[in-house]
Amino acid sequence: MNQFTKRLTTGILACTVSLGAMAAMADTYIVAVGSASNSLQGQSAKKFADDLQAKLGDAHTVEFYADGQLGDDKELMQKIRLGTVNFTLISSIMTNVAPEFALFDMPFLVQDRDHLKAIDKEIVQPILAPKAAEEGLKLISTWENGFRQITNNIRPINTPADLDGLKIRTPSSEWRVAMFKEWGANPTPMSFSEVFVALQTGTMDGQENPLTNITGANFQEVQKYLSLTGHVYSPIYLLTSVKSWDGYPDDVKAAVEEVAASVQDWALAEGEKADNSLVDKVKAAGVEVNVADKAAFIAAAAPIYKAFAEKVPGGDALVSQAQALAK
Repeated sequence: MNQFTKRLTTGILACTVSLGAMAAMADTYIVAVGSASNSLQGQSAKKFADDLQAKLGDAHTVEFYADGQLGDDKELMQKIRLGTVNFTLISSIMTNVAPEFALFDMPFLVQDRDHLKAIDKEIVQPILAPKAAEEGLKLISTWENGFRQITNNIRPINTPADLDGLKIRTPSSEWRVAMFKEWGANPTPMSFSEVFVALQTGTMDGQENPLTNITGANFQEVQKYLSLTGHVYSPIYLLTSVKSWDGYPDDVKAAVEEVAASVQDWALAEGEKADNSLVDKVKAAGVEVNVADKAAFIAAAAPIYKAFAEKVPGGDALVSQAQALAK
């Protein structure tokens, strides 16, 4: 090998090593949600992705996908486990991961967002997060999904009796299904992305969701009644897989934890603002709005608590601990 060839070969090898090092540094992290991009879930995930990118700088790339582009919650859960998606937000179907997550399916359990933060600190992180870890999921933070309300096309819902016979879409949660059966409805679990068409065509009479999801998916365009029941407060969990988390560089882990904490505060504040503004948006679409008889619903919820205490190990203690954290 002559000197020119030797220098050329050495230069090519050095360039190849340098490009390889750059590629290794420029890792891509995918944040994906099945919810609508303009819902609070979608907005929270977008803020997390944007803030994480800003925190990490050019050394890493953060990509964001919403509106079910990469799948619904169930599909995204699988992609998290496979490592093809790095971060997602999951709500009601966490009960399929560990039954203790159904604590948040108990009607009227969470009183306000300060109560939620207390439950997160005292129950979610020390008790529920390890349950998720046993199933390969790293629960990073608990954010806002919101207080759930009922919409439908048949009649206003003032008491549980008004739900009698109504076809109500629910998430894939056995406890949400049990709750609406107890209240006389005909609940059907269905992917969120299918709900608008189901309401539009009459396949479903109604559904239940936080106002941010209702307006984010424009359900007010295909529903006649909004009943403010506030029957469940649903958190949403920022997840990655345990395997992926263990492989993230330390700078990425630190950035994720810092950004997740700040987005929690932001999401809770945005949820509270939305509670005060989105009712007017629904009314403006011609939807009739009523405030339900909360006492009647609370009285009708007793069998749900009893079943939870009997079916979920330690369920009664979890409920008591959560209730004690209310101020």
